[in-house]
Amino acid sequence: MSFRLSQRDKDIIGFINQFRAVDRDSLVELFFKQLKSPVNACNSVMVRLYRLGLIERTQQYSPTVYLPVDAKIKKNSQKILHFLSILDVYKQMCSYSNPKQVIVEDKPTGRKGGIEPDLFCIFKGSPFWIEIQRNQYSEQKMQAKVNLYEEFFFSDEWKALQWQPEDRAAIFPSVILITPIRYAVSSDYIHLIQVASIHELMEKYKSSAKKQRDGKPRTSASSGGIKINLT
Repeated sequence: MSFRLSQRDKDIIGFINQFRAVDRDSLVELFFKQLKSPVNACNSVMVRLYRLGLIERTQQYSPTVYLPVDAKIKKNSQKILHFLSILDVYKQMCSYSNPKQVIVEDKPTGRKGGIEPDLFCIFKGSPFWIEIQRNQYSEQKMQAKVNLYEEFFFSDEWKALQWQPEDRAAIFPSVILITPIRYAVSSDYIHLIQVASIHELMEKYKSSAKKQRDGKPRTSASSGGIKINLT
């Protein structure tokens, strides 16, 4: 059976492959919102792609969640909620500026037992590793997670990551912990940010920029000598 895919079809398939689980409403927001009937248009496209065998879907959730054809997660798996949380963080970022170099479930060490951030991206010119904590953990476990980032920092392996700038010194990303709970964790070597959402992060930096304009000392940290500017 022969068929022709539009560029939007290809972009949608690629996006689902990248984020692993994508709900219908997110597809409407990201790919169809400029149309007169975005929900109907999205439904029509997704049914066609599903019938062509180019995507999978689960109707365990409402609205429908779409998965890659080779998805290794069960259609009722809690892992789907994890991927939808990552997608939500990405969409929040897009409401301010489209992130670059996006990697879902990044594994920068390339080995088991190293850091495994839920998301890497370059956002407003600064690199970030993002950990999304949907469940509450002990502070010891969270500090152990931070310690892994410090180990990677001292390894210097991060300087060779493919997204590093070629025209200036390598940058160690700031680490954002997205959590409704504030943990008593700290690091003398990496820049840690704890916020409940990207919206809170942006409000925090907006306030910091205002203080700087008003002549007050800026309290936001820097990472590896690189100032983080989200304004």
